[in-house]
Amino acid sequence: MPTILSEVARQKEIRYFLISFTDLFGTQRAKLVPTEAIDAIAANGAGFAGFATWLDMTPADADMLALPETSSLFQLPWKPEVAWLPADLVTPAGNPIEQTPRLVLKRVLQQAQEQGYRVKTGVECEYFLLSPDGEMLSDPRDRQMKPCYDQQALMRRFEVIAEICDAMLALGWGAYQNDHEDANGQFEMNWTYADALVTADRHAFFKYMTKAIAEKHGFRATFMPKPFAHLTGNGCHMHLSVWDGAGNTNLFHDPAGELGLSDLAYQFIGGVLHSAQALCAFTNPTINSYKRINAPATLSGATWSPNAVSYSGNNRTHAIRIPEAGRFELRLADGAANPYLLPAALIAAGLDGIEHKRDPGPRCDNNNYTEPLPSGTAKALPTHLQAALQQLAQDSVLPRALGTGFVQSYLQLKQQEWRDFNAQVTPWERETTLDC
Repeated sequence: MPTILSEVARQKEIRYFLISFTDLFGTQRAKLVPTEAIDAIAANGAGFAGFATWLDMTPADADMLALPETSSLFQLPWKPEVAWLPADLVTPAGNPIEQTPRLVLKRVLQQAQEQGYRVKTGVECEYFLLSPDGEMLSDPRDRQMKPCYDQQALMRRFEVIAEICDAMLALGWGAYQNDHEDANGQFEMNWTYADALVTADRHAFFKYMTKAIAEKHGFRATFMPKPFAHLTGNGCHMHLSVWDGAGNTNLFHDPAGELGLSDLAYQFIGGVLHSAQALCAFTNPTINSYKRINAPATLSGATWSPNAVSYSGNNRTHAIRIPEAGRFELRLADGAANPYLLPAALIAAGLDGIEHKRDPGPRCDNNNYTEPLPSGTAKALPTHLQAALQQLAQDSVLPRALGTGFVQSYLQLKQQEWRDFNAQVTPWERETTLDC
């Protein structure tokens, strides 16, 4: 039976619902709907003007309607009178809006399902806790050269970390560990993997929840890829495995396979490596993203981000790591990655690898920071956003799976972002060339 939200509201004492969608730039948009109106909104959708968000629409376009996923309700643990619902965007006639990130992911998952596959993912979301103005770290005593796992710094932010973790536990995510990460002021919190759409919704909500709880404690949380030049940036490592249609058998697991992976898993990895340069348009979607990858060593001694299109075993210096049997980790993505477009693009590339039985070649076990691969051994990662967008524009794999109309809209908006950036005159330019 369909979920009747007004009944859920009475049972859970919910007064308001956030009907939320994520646009192409990863910004969450929402309307706050009182319980008295929620059943009508759930049936008919909440109206939005598409041009007012990053969706490549014009003021002449008709309103779009956000239809909430009533089975994916998140009651805010820190404000239980409010519930958050992810939504899909449709036209007034009920047709899906192609450039909706959540629908792009659903489209790719449907392709996987038609081939008999069910994809499960997990994410590791790194973030900084800053002062309210975003200019400084929230903890002035967090100054170690190697601050990773620093117990004292972790516990100085116990109230924030514990409240976020308690919230994940209350929501049933299976949160299992929290740590101080490799940069001063940086943290990571882990919860168990799930079906790809479930993880994507949780990823979107986690970013909102972390920012909201940080604000409650007088701090500002940021997932910006590289907020400080001398510190390690924010990654968003994604773990992935492919299962049978029922979700009972991990098709990536093969005890007899190299590192416990099946041929299917290596074909998937081959597809990711094949499309990696175009994939960067989604895994590393901002100007700032390219300050994190291909970067010089940071204060701690390493960036922990990749600098080549390569894969390895349990080795964190490559774009893909195989930490154990049955799954792999993509280390390329950063904190700006769209929670829906990241898995959609990754899965699309992997399914292409399976379809064409792409061979990833032998794994690389070198320390890619101190002993980089010889020239020509592996493709280079794009060095800036424009290069990634050019790779996507020339690619045939991702547009076919994600939708050509969606990719065209994404490229148009991101190309404009690149032009806007290049029109700026920066302090660095004035400092270095004012007297030329």
